[in-house]
Amino acid sequence: MKRVRINAGKVGLVFKNGDYQRVITQGIHWLGISRVVLMFDLTKQFFAPVAIELLLQDETLKEMLNIVEVKDNEIVLVYENGIFKNVLTAGKYQFWKGLIEFNFVKADLGKIYITENIEKVLFSNYELSKYIRIYEVAVYEKALLMVDDVYIKTLDSGTYRFWKNDATIKMVKADLRQLQLEISGQELLTKDKAAIRINFYTQYKVIDIETALLSNKDYEKQLYIAMQLALRVYVGMYTLDELLERKENIAQAVFKDVKSAATKLGVSVLTCGLRDVILTGEMKEIMNQVLVAQKKAQANTITRREETASTRSLLNTAKLMEDNDMLFKLKEMEYVEKIADKIGEITVSGNGGMVTQLKDIFAVSK
Repeated sequence: MKRVRINAGKVGLVFKNGDYQRVITQGIHWLGISRVVLMFDLTKQFFAPVAIELLLQDETLKEMLNIVEVKDNEIVLVYENGIFKNVLTAGKYQFWKGLIEFNFVKADLGKIYITENIEKVLFSNYELSKYIRIYEVAVYEKALLMVDDVYIKTLDSGTYRFWKNDATIKMVKADLRQLQLEISGQELLTKDKAAIRINFYTQYKVIDIETALLSNKDYEKQLYIAMQLALRVYVGMYTLDELLERKENIAQAVFKDVKSAATKLGVSVLTCGLRDVILTGEMKEIMNQVLVAQKKAQANTITRREETASTRSLLNTAKLMEDNDMLFKLKEMEYVEKIADKIGEITVSGNGGMVTQLKDIFAVSK
């Protein structure tokens, strides 16, 4: 016989010639010489020295163990005295009862939603995060949840976590803020075949994410094309001169035409605006020539008008002097005054009017 002591917090398994005999707990035990005792710590996970199925035939030992079986599509979260310790994958595990309180939370990885009672703080733990997929939807976004390319539901802003498995998960997002679409340097032809370039913009918002992303492909491109066509139709209705006169109406006309098309795309057009109407190089040169010709014609008209008015004024003055001697004398004095400003001394003698004599003087000078 031999004496074996089992201390507190320990347990022993007795074997004879390699075969399991029984379990012994705290205390002093007397065993035969051929018996071998394997000691185990009650605070540690139990790793069976032989096939666990053989050991579990002992009902006493079986009652002392927590038996945890994990299937292929499962994981188990292990808690010791309420504190998370690790994750168990597929297999069979044993933990001693009594000294430490073990708790186990089983999770089914075959589904995508995390419905188990797991604290959010653990999702960032490395042991658990390996089995989780994380998706972020910003506060200004909405997203379509697609599982294996099948639409499931629409998600609002937030953080979403799903179990990592063979299912394919996609998040198709849409920005719900006010957006702006630019059409820059769009070349168009007017009714009279004049080539122009237009810079145009529109502001819009996505109002129906399902329609925008599920019923339409590249809704932004389709909205862009709708604006292009509306511009092309409007510009093609007018000659260049008519278009330049009506350019403030372009934005309003495009807004009306695009509004209904945008609704089918799941978006709402808020405003449209025209930045520039730009003439191409040749057209710009032609318009400059036309403008110069117009200004020259206006200048010639004004010159002719002034000459006519001046001639008419001289004619009226002549008629008045012909009928009024006093006015004639006053006119003579006016001429003398103007001549005196330019000439130092003038001598007039003999008969004849002063104006006639002055005329003779200047004729001689020439």
